[in-house]
Amino acid sequence: MDVSQYLSVFLDEAKEHLQSLNDNIMTLEQDPENEDCINEIFRSAHSMKGMAGTMGYTRMQNLTHDMEDVFSDVRAGKIKIKSEMIDVLLQCLDAIQGYVDNITENQDEGTEEHQNIIKALADIRSGNVGSASAPEADAASAAEASDSAASEPDPGASPMTDYRLIKLDPSARTTLEEAKAQGKNILGVTVHIQESCILKAARGFLVFKGIEEVGEIVVSEPNTQDIEDEKFDFTFSLVVITDESKEKLAEIVKSVSEVEGCECGEFDLDAEKAVEEAAEPVPAPAATPTPAPAPSATPNPAPAGSKAAPAAGAGGKKPVGKPVVNRTVRVDIEKLDVLMNLVSELIIAKNSLISAANTSGVSNGNVNEQIEYLESVTTNLHESVMKVRMVPIESVLQKFPRMIRDLNKTLGKKMELTMTGEDTEMDRTVVDEIGDPLMHLIRNSADHGIESAELRAQRGKPEVGQIFLHAFQDGNSVVIEVGDDGNGIDAEAVKSKAIEKGVVTPEQAALLTEKQCVELLFHPGFSTAKQVSEISGRGVGLDVVKSKVESLSGEVSVNTKLGVGSTWVIRLPLTLAIIQALMVIVGEEKYAIPLDSIQSIEDVSPSDLKLVENKEVINLRGSVTPIIRLNEVLDTESTKSPEDDMVVVIARKGDQQIGLVIDELMGQQEIVIKPLGKYTNKCKLISGATILGDGEIALILDTNSIF
Repeated sequence: MDVSQYLSVFLDEAKEHLQSLNDNIMTLEQDPENEDCINEIFRSAHSMKGMAGTMGYTRMQNLTHDMEDVFSDVRAGKIKIKSEMIDVLLQCLDAIQGYVDNITENQDEGTEEHQNIIKALADIRSGNVGSASAPEADAASAAEASDSAASEPDPGASPMTDYRLIKLDPSARTTLEEAKAQGKNILGVTVHIQESCILKAARGFLVFKGIEEVGEIVVSEPNTQDIEDEKFDFTFSLVVITDESKEKLAEIVKSVSEVEGCECGEFDLDAEKAVEEAAEPVPAPAATPTPAPAPSATPNPAPAGSKAAPAAGAGGKKPVGKPVVNRTVRVDIEKLDVLMNLVSELIIAKNSLISAANTSGVSNGNVNEQIEYLESVTTNLHESVMKVRMVPIESVLQKFPRMIRDLNKTLGKKMELTMTGEDTEMDRTVVDEIGDPLMHLIRNSADHGIESAELRAQRGKPEVGQIFLHAFQDGNSVVIEVGDDGNGIDAEAVKSKAIEKGVVTPEQAALLTEKQCVELLFHPGFSTAKQVSEISGRGVGLDVVKSKVESLSGEVSVNTKLGVGSTWVIRLPLTLAIIQALMVIVGEEKYAIPLDSIQSIEDVSPSDLKLVENKEVINLRGSVTPIIRLNEVLDTESTKSPEDDMVVVIARKGDQQIGLVIDELMGQQEIVIKPLGKYTNKCKLISGATILGDGEIALILDTNSIF
């Protein structure tokens, strides 16, 4: 069978397991006795081993197998978690990540064997177990001690796979007896999957799903977790409560492809009880009395807590809880892009219809009613598509605790990262792009912000430096703050460095405010580091942050106080595709101004204009606001007389505001942002274009670039 069709599923699952391993190993470093973390690491390593083996990635399989062996010994109590082990385990994760990256790029894991890491894992086992010569034997014995499902019985011969010999615990027996008293059928079924089947768990999923449509699975042997992890050969057995006949149940099972056959019959509660009382020397393993939910279609464990509890009174009812895997579906981001584009075209068509109705003078009440209904539907459709595209920024932030841990060792500093708002949602496109800027800011805080232990002690600060990342939604924007309680930024030092590098002249520097001096840090190639290190000092980082954030129609600023700390503030739009905008006219052209950047619209008399440093300003409710005449910026002729009152759109950027003088207001409109193309993408004043209802093109103004 060609397994390439499962590649995307494999990569998604591998990345999730890697993140789970990373998080749990980081937790284990702080709490070495945490059994939940130990078990979760073992399960993730085991699942990755099975996935890699199924896909034919033997190097990745061998590495995860050795990692699984280590945690098998930990679970068996043969090894205690020590701090030096954590470094080896994290190196192991980096190596697995390397395999995944290679597979992502060219579907091949590469040729790196990572023998040094494999040897280090073996040393961990031999140093604690005392038998380095037979790691496989140790692994087998540990696995046997921790999980009986590690054995591999012959599917055709082993009595352990026969539903007739399943043993019940008291809870399962009570459930079955109550169901039988209500007239339900208690059936047993043993399923045989073809030995040529690649993904046994996928076939198990389909069998479970089919049976759960007609009944309730009370017992599974092997248990559900083992079937999800593919820790069975090619046979498993179930005990089912149903209203259907055994023939119908057998038909459902046999309808699943790659199922070789099945035995189905009544499950005799009395016979099972007699077997239990006979106390045979080699009893069948106890079955887990959970109403087995459908296992994942890929060889990975379901999320913790996703299994349903057994029903107290069966009554033919299905389990109350359903695993999360049944309520979610993986969708390629390109399909969502196509869907968003179609919604965009629908909105353009809606605007065209409204424009055509207005132009032709249609005043029929029914037509207007239908247009309003269409507008409501398209708006709701857009909101629904946006919600589908929204993902928590947690996926970007998860790698930062590990990064700070590594920087602690590299820089010889004690630092702690605090994050809030990980569940804040943004458009998937924005989330994918914001990772690098945030990484640069956190590394900047770690390297430049947090002082040495000696200097912190002199300043009366705690020994452990604090780095924070806070994310929250603010209207139609998401704000991400990254900062520290470190040194802050020395504006004078920045100014001196800028003069030295020729970024500004001494005369220009003398006129700069403290805030303007600090903003020189965003200049390409600018760095105040005295020496180049692998962390920073090459003059790349903050300019990357600024350019990337601005390419996402966002803005970045910094608040700092020398000796106290700095906070970098990134403000990003929730979406890059469809926005609410204020349509205006300047000269003979129509323009769109994003609504989330507008604070108010003012009617200003020419007599209210004042000059400050030869620039026009107005006093707006006690605040001095600079005025920009858009016709001059856009190099067009204004249609209004200088004596007429001015229409001024007050735009804001952070704590700054500015007044934009326009000729005429058209009103608010939902617009679709279209990129300008590679030949005009250097125009900072224009962020894109949109198609109006009458087919005209209107440019979208980037108000941030005017400040």
